[in-house]
Amino acid sequence: MTHSPVLLVIAHGSRDPRHAPTVHALTRHARSLRPGTRVETAFLDFNAPSVPQVLGRLAADGVRDVVALPLLLTRAFHAKADIPAVLRQAPPVLRIRQAEVLGPSPLLLATVERRLYEAGLTPADKSSTGLVLAAAGSTDPEAIAVIAQTARELRHTGWCAVRPAFASAATPAGFPRTEDAVRSLRTNGVARVAVAPYVIAPGRLPDRIAAGAGEADVVADVLGPSPELARLLLHRYDEARTERLLAASA
Repeated sequence: MTHSPVLLVIAHGSRDPRHAPTVHALTRHARSLRPGTRVETAFLDFNAPSVPQVLGRLAADGVRDVVALPLLLTRAFHAKADIPAVLRQAPPVLRIRQAEVLGPSPLLLATVERRLYEAGLTPADKSSTGLVLAAAGSTDPEAIAVIAQTARELRHTGWCAVRPAFASAATPAGFPRTEDAVRSLRTNGVARVAVAPYVIAPGRLPDRIAAGAGEADVVADVLGPSPELARLLLHRYDEARTERLLAASA
């Protein structure tokens, strides 16, 4: 009998007590959408179980195929270095394929808008609302470019203006902090300003985004365990499985 690979969702982890429950809620949602697929959760740091712990348990259970999915919005250091390094330490009986990160994707845009509507906006408000897409931040050029691309794609859905912003201390050159982006939209005459945190789960940087959004009219919640994000996990999983099958038949 052929078994589907296990989907191992790898989150960064956080000391914030809200972080891990949010990640687990998301993976539970994905599991409910695909009852025949085993979905596991692991963390790089701060939270348990760790990636080596889960991989060891899978090997002991007789699992042989794993799709490791970084719970990350962009391909930055964690996706390019940290996760591959820890996966290389897996038990040799496991065949592991690392899936692509979550972004960019139309499903992420849909999640951002879902959170904005839950915060009180409506689709009719888009043409009079300026939006700050507030990401955690990165020094990786590829990751920065994806955030800028996501802001442009949101602008094309009808928001009157969209500004990418970053919460980390190492703000990339040319990109503002959340509070500066809010003020810039005000200066440009935008009547209503909303801030959409482009982060998956609560933590230190999302709290910094919320603090910087103090002058905004609307502040959305983090992306969290939305239906769209759960579907995106499974979409990336399916992509990785398909790529592996194609490679095996080549």
